[in-house]
Amino acid sequence: MNKNPLELFANDVFTDEEMKKRVSDKAYDDYKKTLEDGTPLGLSTADEVAKAMMDWAMEKGATHYTHWFQPMTGVTAEKHEAFIEPDGKGGAITKFSGKALVKGEPDASSFPSGGLRSTFEARGYTAWDPSSKAFVKDGSLYIPTVFCSYGGESLDKKTPLLKSIDALNTQTLRILKLFGEKDVKKVVPTVGAEQEYFLIDKSVYEKRLDLETCGRTLFGANPPKGQELDDHYFGKIKRRVREYMADLDEELWKLGVYAKTKHNEVAPAQHELACVYTPANDALDHNQIVMSVMKTVANRHGMVCLLHEKPFDGINGSGKHNNWSMSTDTGKNLLEPGDHPENNPEFLLFLTAVIVAVDKYQDLLRISVASAGNDHRLGANEAPPAVVSMFIGEELESILTAIESGAKYSEIKSEELKLAGGIIPKINKDKTDRNRTSPFAFTGNKFEFRMVGSDMSIACSNIIINTIVADALKDFADELEKSSDVLKTVTSIIAKNFKEHKRIVFNGNNYSDEWLEEAARRGLLNYRTTADALPHYIDEKNIELFARHNVLSETEMRSRYEILLDNYIKKVEVETKTMIKMSRREIIPAAVKYSDTLASGLSAKAAIGIDITKSADNRLIGRLDKLLDKLLKETEKLENDFKKVGSKGDMLAHAEYLRDVIIPDSEKLRKSADELETLVGKADWAFPTYEDILSSVAE
Repeated sequence: MNKNPLELFANDVFTDEEMKKRVSDKAYDDYKKTLEDGTPLGLSTADEVAKAMMDWAMEKGATHYTHWFQPMTGVTAEKHEAFIEPDGKGGAITKFSGKALVKGEPDASSFPSGGLRSTFEARGYTAWDPSSKAFVKDGSLYIPTVFCSYGGESLDKKTPLLKSIDALNTQTLRILKLFGEKDVKKVVPTVGAEQEYFLIDKSVYEKRLDLETCGRTLFGANPPKGQELDDHYFGKIKRRVREYMADLDEELWKLGVYAKTKHNEVAPAQHELACVYTPANDALDHNQIVMSVMKTVANRHGMVCLLHEKPFDGINGSGKHNNWSMSTDTGKNLLEPGDHPENNPEFLLFLTAVIVAVDKYQDLLRISVASAGNDHRLGANEAPPAVVSMFIGEELESILTAIESGAKYSEIKSEELKLAGGIIPKINKDKTDRNRTSPFAFTGNKFEFRMVGSDMSIACSNIIINTIVADALKDFADELEKSSDVLKTVTSIIAKNFKEHKRIVFNGNNYSDEWLEEAARRGLLNYRTTADALPHYIDEKNIELFARHNVLSETEMRSRYEILLDNYIKKVEVETKTMIKMSRREIIPAAVKYSDTLASGLSAKAAIGIDITKSADNRLIGRLDKLLDKLLKETEKLENDFKKVGSKGDMLAHAEYLRDVIIPDSEKLRKSADELETLVGKADWAFPTYEDILSSVAE
C-alpha cells in the first residue's frame, strides 16, 4: 500500500464537507433540513446540489451518472447517462439538473414485480436517497436511490429498510422519553456485516460449468485434506491473497467503506472481511459495494471471488454475520449493559424487547435468510440450525430470571485469569463465554444474527429486526405511558414478558440433536428449507405487523413473497439443468473413456496370455461399469422428473415439487458421480477436482 488509509478514505465520496465547499450556505442548510426532518428539497436547491455533484465527479474523471438502486434480485442495478448534451449550435455542454438528480425512470419491466404490474406496463421510478452518499466508481457518479413501481409500490430493498428505521426510531424515542432522556432526538439501528468468501484461481473456475453457471460445485468428491486440521482459521495469509486484500482495502476505503478486519476462515481458500458499525442504511450500501468490489478486484488479480453460501460440499460454507444494535444521536449504545446490568433498567427493557421480538417473529427471521443457496448451509454443523433461538449469556439470563421470580439477584463475580506470572498484563475473565452456535447471540453490546448467507443483501434481515423490535417497544410504550410509576411498571413488563418468551433463550450447543428435540418441545419453529419457510411470509400476523408500522403494505408483501419464491424456483432449476448437462456431456464420457483405456490394456494383456479374470484392471472396470449404469439411470430419472415440473400448478406447489423430488434426485446423482471421480484417473477426469480448486491460489 502506497498511501496512508486516512489519505485514501472517502476520496471518491461526495461527502458533506465536499458539498459544503461547493454550494451556497442556504442550499447546504436546506439539504441538512431534508436529512434531519424530512423537509422536501426545493428544485433550485436540487439544481445547485446536482451541479456541485457533477463538477466534483468530473474532476474525478466521471463522464456519466447513474441512479444506483437495489432491486429484489441481483446485487445492484444501474443505468448510466452521460453528462454531455448538445448545445444547440453543433457543439456540446455538460449538464446535470436537480430534476435528473432527484428522479429517474428506469424500465421496471426488466425487474420482477411479483404481480405489481401488468406484463405490458414498463414504467418505474428511482428517487434520490439523500441520506446515502453519492460516490464515483468506474467513470460514473453513483447516486443511491430507492426504486418503486408506477403506482408507487416498493420494488427494492432500500425503501422498506428506511421505513423500518423510522419505525424503530419512533418507538424507541417514546421509551427514552419515559426514562427522562429528552436530549435524544434520533435513534438509528447500527449494523456491521462480516463478509465471508472464497478465492480461487480463474483458470480452474473457467473449467467448471457449475461454478460459472451456479456459483457452486454441483459435483466433487471430498479432498484428502479439507479443514480437518483447522490450520486455516487465522492462519498465515498467502501472498496472492494478501496482495488482493490490500488492493481491496484501498478500493473500499476510497469509497468510504470502513473495511476493518481481514483473516483466513475455517475452510481452505476461505476468508473474511469485516466492516465497522455504521447506521443501517449506510451499512446496506457498503455491503453491496463490498460484494461488487470483491469480485472486480479478484478478477484483476487473476482470481474469482465466490460468494455462494455453499460452494463446496463437505467444507464450511460462507455466512455473513449481521451485528445489530441501536444508537442515539447523543452517542449512546442502547444495548450497552454497563458493569452492573442488574441496575440498568433501561438496558434490561431494551433487551427484553429484543427477546419478545425474536420469539414472536421467529418465522420472519428464518424467512429473511431463506434462499436455495442458504438451505445447503443452515443446519450443517458449521452454521446455525434452521431453528431460531437466542443466546444472552449466563449473567443476563440470571438477572432476568431473578426479576421474573421476584428474587434477589446474586451477582456473578468476575475472576482474574492467571497468565504467565508477572510478564503478561492482568486480564479479567468475562462473566459469560461467547456461544458460536447460536443464530441470534448477544455479544457484549450488540446482537449478532448469524443466519444470513454470504450472497445475501443484509436489507431483509435488518428490515425485519428493526420492525419486530419496534413492535415490541410499541407495546411497552403503550403500557408505560399509562403508568404513574414508570420504574415499577418497567420491572413488571420485564418479568411478564421474560416469562412468556424465555423459551427462545438457549445458551447451549445449537448444533446438537438434543437441542432440536428440545426446541420442538418448546414449540419453536423448524422450517428446514426455503419452500417450508416462505409461505409464512404472508401469514396474517406478519401482514398486520408491517402494515402497523407502515413498512410494507399487504400488496408489497405478497409481491415479495412471489419474487422470493420465483427466485428459489429458478435457482434450483438452473442447477438441475446444469447437473444433467455435466453428467451427460462431461462425467459419463470421461468415465467411459477411462474404462475403454483400461479395457484396451486388458485386451493387450490377454493377447499375450496373461490371465485377466482376477486382475485389478478387470475388477476396476467392473466397478466402473456398475457405477456408470447407475449414474446413467439416475441422470435419466432426474431428466424425466424434471420434465414434470411445469405441470405442478401454482408456484408453491412448483417449489415443493423441486424440494421433495428434484433435489433428492440431484443428491443421488451427485453421490454416484462423486464416487466415480474417486475411481477415474486424475488425468482423465472431466474437470478440476476439489484438490485442484482449493489449492489453486498458491503462496
